[in-house]
Amino acid sequence: MITRSNLAEQLREYQIRSKHDWASVSFFSSTSNFTSSRVDVVIFVIWELVILAFLVFSAVSLYFRHMQLAFILICITMLLLLCMKITKQVRLARKKKRRMLLPLSM
Repeated sequence: MITRSNLAEQLREYQIRSKHDWASVSFFSSTSNFTSSRVDVVIFVIWELVILAFLVFSAVSLYFRHMQLAFILICITMLLLLCMKITKQVRLARKKKRRMLLPLSM
């Protein structure tokens, strides 16, 4: 017989099994802990490494007094950072929508 307590227990177990807590993996993340898969973490770490590389290249070009190149690299870095934020929000919105579609019996 399905009771409210059984459904609550099943939902709690499902949430515990499907939850992956990561410590502050992302420097640019809006929250210190976010629920995501390993693929998401790898993708965002790669994004951050690319952004860091562009920042280092812009600092080196400033050191050699190539102002235009430094400005272009900083603009590209800002665009990448913006794209990373947008993709993160889209992925989180998709996950929330998928979770809302799951039946409570799971």
